[in-house]
Amino acid sequence: MTRENLPEMNPPRELELTVGPAAHGGHFVARHEGRVVFVRHALPGERVRARLTDAGPKAKFWRADTVEVLEASPSRVAHFWAPADALKAGSRGRLPVGGAEFGHIELGEQRRLKAGIFAEQLKRLGGVEREISVEVPADENPDGLGWRTRASFSVAPGGRLAMHPHRSDDLVPVQEMPLASAAINALSLWEVDFTGADRVEVAAPAAGGPPLVLLIPSAGTHPRTLARIASEVGAAADAGAGETVSVAAWDPENHELTRLRGRTWVREHAAGHEYRVTGAGFWQIHRSAPEVLTSAALSGLQVQEGERVADLFAGAGLFTAPLADAAGPSGHVLSVEGSPGTSRDARKNLFAAGQVEVVQGRVDRVLRTREGGLDVVLLDPPRTGAGRTVVDQVSAAGPRAIGYVSCDPASFARDLAWFREAGWELDTLRVFDLYPHTHHMESFAVLNRP
Repeated sequence: MTRENLPEMNPPRELELTVGPAAHGGHFVARHEGRVVFVRHALPGERVRARLTDAGPKAKFWRADTVEVLEASPSRVAHFWAPADALKAGSRGRLPVGGAEFGHIELGEQRRLKAGIFAEQLKRLGGVEREISVEVPADENPDGLGWRTRASFSVAPGGRLAMHPHRSDDLVPVQEMPLASAAINALSLWEVDFTGADRVEVAAPAAGGPPLVLLIPSAGTHPRTLARIASEVGAAADAGAGETVSVAAWDPENHELTRLRGRTWVREHAAGHEYRVTGAGFWQIHRSAPEVLTSAALSGLQVQEGERVADLFAGAGLFTAPLADAAGPSGHVLSVEGSPGTSRDARKNLFAAGQVEVVQGRVDRVLRTREGGLDVVLLDPPRTGAGRTVVDQVSAAGPRAIGYVSCDPASFARDLAWFREAGWELDTLRVFDLYPHTHHMESFAVLNRP
């Protein structure tokens, strides 16, 4: 059931709209009788027919999905994936699945739109006006497909893999995921009966090696059911990819990981290092992202031998390992990660680096107990950003440079505004299109004190 708020006194369910500029979050701005309408699956300048999905009479703005294009932009292309095609879904009275909301836009135009969105957020929330260009990894596929090394699915009634439309509890069964790597699609998981699982997450290492299928069971699922699913996954993978596949089950309530087939982790590589990443652990999803981002961080921060470095929101140690190389045996690198499981991965990945101190805990709480200053700080916070407390703590540590990796321009810009209040200025800023056919983007910034 979609999250609608459409009482009988509302306007018609469908409106003809002239579409304006792109907005953060995958929307485009239109107006109806003076009210803002955030429209998905459109393009600036288009005339569309859009179906309202959230339109309370007292709401400050409405939401809508494009169901028909009356006047098309020259940058519109045929969507590459039928379940995510808003026009096809709209003709059947349905919503498209999420995860490929820019798939109707020519790739060059996607990147121009993203540059504009980032610049607008930077100016409005961060108080910095700067022209933005979006970088593309050198090995990106020309069609922008096949880049995801991680994919997440829900399970529809009947046990087949499915995905949700944006802001909807509906489930749409899927038979492929074109943004996912060939290694994920080759597992033929669409043929498996996942009854007994709520969600299924798949990780296929970018450099090859056994993929991992992680099951998040439904409440009360019997271990025999999980064993049956693991057996079916193995059979499907053997028939499809001919690849050994591991299967594990994750209990998010008790934070427990159970091995069902093979191992509970995958092996990743970046910046000359090998990393163990458990099933529930975080890793960059674009196959090129680990190399692109570690290279940007090392180039931008120029860590020197003997320096004191902090890697905050450090995950499994993607940045910690190359930072430790740069700081050398006489340096010190503090790695802070909140997730216990991911922090355990970091300990395993970094055990040979004596200059690294791995601490598990909330970043603000760990920094509150630390004494002494820092020379360099790198932050890679979640989508919500680092927050005012961490910004103030990092600033108080007195580093010569701060590196900030972000997957959300709005939260980055908000944090940047707080850093600027504390006397920091934005130096280097690089924006990367590591999520083609979606509205998401990644960035790396260096902050210095004048």
